[in-house]
Amino acid sequence: KRKFEMGRPSALCKLGPKRVRPVRCRGGNMKYRALRIDGGNFSWGSEHCAKRVRILDVVYNATSNELVRTKTLTKNSIVQIDAQPFKQWYLKK
Repeated sequence: KRKFEMGRPSALCKLGPKRVRPVRCRGGNMKYRALRIDGGNFSWGSEHCAKRVRILDVVYNATSNELVRTKTLTKNSIVQIDAQPFKQWYLKK
């Protein structure tokens, strides 16, 4: 077995105050693994608008209901966000 084939366990990022840990990678580079996060960049596709907003809750996850119950953020999670920045942008437009 080779070092470069090594995998790592998934972070299973939760909803909460930001907690990010550095992880050493190949070549001494660093990746940053999010363990908890409370916001992100979301886009309103039909209006061509992207804003940084707070995530309020995990509503649905096709993988498992346990991920919804524990508020785990994954790639396919459906989340409820704070729409206020989008409302302000839309009213100003």
